[in-house]
Amino acid sequence: MRVAFLMAPEGVEQIELTEALSAVSEAGGESQLVSTATGRIQAFDHLDKADTFAVDRVASDTSASEFDALVLPGGVANPDLLRTDDAAVAFASGFFDAGKPVAAICHAPWLLVEADVLRGRTLTSWPSLRTDIRNAGATWTDEEVVIDTHGPNTLITSRNPGDLPAFRAAIIKEFTG
Repeated sequence: MRVAFLMAPEGVEQIELTEALSAVSEAGGESQLVSTATGRIQAFDHLDKADTFAVDRVASDTSASEFDALVLPGGVANPDLLRTDDAAVAFASGFFDAGKPVAAICHAPWLLVEADVLRGRTLTSWPSLRTDIRNAGATWTDEEVVIDTHGPNTLITSRNPGDLPAFRAAIIKEFTG
């Protein structure tokens, strides 16, 4: 199982990245860090700089066809930067077009709003995205994890780092299913 983790060069919430990476590893999967630029990703612990992580692939040179699933970690700046990058939006959209599972936590669904892939879906997120998600034609709910199978693919979403145990469990179950 090959899993892409899509992030901007900075602004990803570190614990949302590392916990999801750990879940994929525990499930026997291979993770690739995909970004909009080469180099390293600067992670954050809320608003403070944390560790950096090497980029494996660049979104503009990568296709969803090369992976089995996509994980979108949050952080406030990360998805906001991604949704302004056409290659990142196209990369994420490719997973929906191909019917492959996508997992997004916290602010990450902002990218999916931009990709226009949420219409008719039910999901959760950081509460401030509620109106954006509803305006994108989806139903927003306040739950620790939502697993939506009513579209071309399975969409797993969670609200925040406090939901990581449920998010990890859902990722492992779906990706090894």
